[in-house]
Amino acid sequence: MPPVPVNPDSLPRPSGYSHGTLAGNTLYLGGQTALDAEMKIVPGGVVAQFRQAFGNLLTTLRAAGGEPADLVSVTLYLTDIPDYQAHGKEIGEVWRELAGPVYPAMAGIGCTALWQPEAVIEILGVAVIPDDRLVIPDDRLVAPRPQGPA
Repeated sequence: MPPVPVNPDSLPRPSGYSHGTLAGNTLYLGGQTALDAEMKIVPGGVVAQFRQAFGNLLTTLRAAGGEPADLVSVTLYLTDIPDYQAHGKEIGEVWRELAGPVYPAMAGIGCTALWQPEAVIEILGVAVIPDDRLVIPDDRLVAPRPQGPA
């Protein structure tokens, strides 16, 4: 089966990208900033933006039948690493509230800017979803090409 886009209706409609791409039972989660339903970055600093961005990522994960424990890798892009570090305890509390006490392989990478100028964090990840929970978004599948002569 070719890769399948995963674009939950509750997230902003993507244009030129997918929120996630399912290849087999591996879900590649596209970078999520703190965009809300009105396509605006939530105010309130790094903790509020972490909550929204991570929540967006988890929404895509759940749309494919995944759970936070299925995350195998998470990468954080940060415009201000010291600010993130200063709020690490609060961010950890948000993580445990949204995902529980499971932590995948992680990396934090400093960068000068993100796509939206007011964004301070972007999160992307990879999850492996067990076959018994895997949900393939049927309405996103392309009709198969005919095989052989018609």
